Amino acid sequence: MEFRFGVVAAAQGGGGPWRDTARRAEELGYATLLSPDNLHLPTPTAGLAMAAAVTTRLRVGSFVLASPLRTARAAAWEAHSLTTLTDGRFELGLGTGLPSMREQAAELGLPYGTGRERLDAISETIDHVRRLDGDAHTPVMVAAGGPRARRLAAAKADIVTLAGGVLTSREDFAAHADDVRSAADGRGIELGMNIFVVGEHVPPWIRGFIGVDAETLVEHDSLAMLRGSVDDMAAELERRRAELGVSYISVNSAFIEEFAPLVERLSGR
Repeated sequence: MEFRFGVVAAAQGGGGPWRDTARRAEELGYATLLSPDNLHLPTPTAGLAMAAAVTTRLRVGSFVLASPLRTARAAAWEAHSLTTLTDGRFELGLGTGLPSMREQAAELGLPYGTGRERLDAISETIDHVRRLDGDAHTPVMVAAGGPRARRLAAAKADIVTLAGGVLTSREDFAAHADDVRSAADGRGIELGMNIFVVGEHVPPWIRGFIGVDAETLVEHDSLAMLRGSVDDMAAELERRRAELGVSYISVNSAFIEEFAPLVERLSGR
C-alpha cells in the first residue's frame, strides 16, 4: 500500500498563479492537484482542465463536487469530459456539500435536498459516469462522513476520504475505516484523509473554516494536524497507514512547500 499525496488548492488570483501552482505541485512530486467546489470560486472543472494542460504527469481532481450544485447527469458529463480531455488524469471527488450551500443551490435554481437525496445524487452521478466512460474508467472518490455515506462509498467508490470532524478521535477514525473495508466486502478501496494544518500554527482563514485553534487540535490529538520534525511527521504518517489503512494524504496548499519533504521521502522520489 504505497502513499499518494495530493494538494488542495482553489484557482484564485487569475490564470497565471493557478498555472504556477499546478506546475509547482508536479515539480514537488505531488500525485494530484485537487480543487474545491463553491460558487464563490471558479468552477473546479475549468481550473482542473487548465492545470492538466500545463502539466504532464500530475493528476487533477475535484475535492469535492458538491451534489447540491449540479444535477447528477451534469456532474457526470463534466467528469467524463475531463477524463477524456486529460487522457485519463482526472479523479472525480464527490460529496454531499456543506449546509452553507443551501443558498448556493437556490441561486442555481436547484434543491438542496435532504441528506438521503444528496447521497442518492452521488450514487446517480457515479452510475452516469460509468455509463459515459464505456471502456474508460474515471476514478471516483467519495468524501464519507456518516454511516450511510460510508456504505455508499464502499459499494461504488474507488477512493474513500473519511470526512469526520477535525476532532474525531483515532479510535473513531479507525472504526470508520473498518466500516468501509467491511462494507466493501473485499473490493479494493484506497483510503484517504485530508490534513488541514502542517506545523504548530493555524492560519486565521483555516481556523475560521475548521472552527478550532492549534491548542485544541493538539489537545485532541487531531488527525487534521501534522507537526514536529520531518522525521516525526513521516513516522506519524507511517503510523496512520499501518493502524488505519490510510495511504492517500491530501494537504492544504498553504503548506505545499512545508509538506514537500514528506512527499519526497514517502513517495519514493
